[in-house]
Amino acid sequence: MNKKAIAVSLETKEPPHSGNSKTGTQSIERVVQMLRIVASRGRGGMRIGEIAATSGLPQSTCFRMLHRLEAEGLLNRDMHTRKYYLGPLLYELGLLARPRYRLSELCDGALQKLAEVTQDTIYLSERSGLEAVCTHRALGDYPIKSLALDVGIRRPLGVGAGGLAILCALPPDEAESIIDANAPKYEKYGFVTAPYLREAIKVGRDKGYAFLDSVVTPGTAAIGIAFPPDNPIAAISVAAISGRLESHRRDEVARLMRPQIRSICEAMTNQAVLADR
Repeated sequence: MNKKAIAVSLETKEPPHSGNSKTGTQSIERVVQMLRIVASRGRGGMRIGEIAATSGLPQSTCFRMLHRLEAEGLLNRDMHTRKYYLGPLLYELGLLARPRYRLSELCDGALQKLAEVTQDTIYLSERSGLEAVCTHRALGDYPIKSLALDVGIRRPLGVGAGGLAILCALPPDEAESIIDANAPKYEKYGFVTAPYLREAIKVGRDKGYAFLDSVVTPGTAAIGIAFPPDNPIAAISVAAISGRLESHRRDEVARLMRPQIRSICEAMTNQAVLADR
């Protein structure tokens, strides 16, 4: 597909407003916003009304943008449910993106090992601006599983043990600025509030790991540890039904997590060195 054609087709045609012309940058920002909103629902999909309400854009504007994104393959629309989903072109572009290393691949062995020894569900969450994205998951053998997250779901930092662990590991000023920026978004996530997170961060820093119990998903608890220590870009969390993560077991699970995280940090360093050669 011609790159110039894609760039032109993604710009929405807005009715003229006196003294307020839409720039190309604003059009790109809207496209990215639209894709993020649809992605936030994972495999659940979203209808146009939900997208308009979340984005704050007029439904007519959303319709034009969604129609164009669907035509370009960036979104798919189910004709029966009328829901929009991420499209095949995004998958293709994702495969072509070549980071210095793929963190989910580096972490796979550690996640599988932790799932084996704890028998619980293990998540990898990577920081993306003010949010954390679940990029990998491993399932343990315990018959009652915590499946609160699908791979690809993004949530504000602080929602979930992985995102909370990243906040715990960040400098206090940076963590506070993120909480302030995300405060309006926390309202739809159970009992998550800015004051609650500040206290949870304080406790997490003292304990050396983040802990949440029935805050976002009732009956589910999780602990998380961020890494690397000097630049927390991701976190591993262990999630289970609340009864499996009572106080006597949390420290033991954290003890099992730390050597696996150290091995990941070593692998990250080695991969970065090789990539720079």
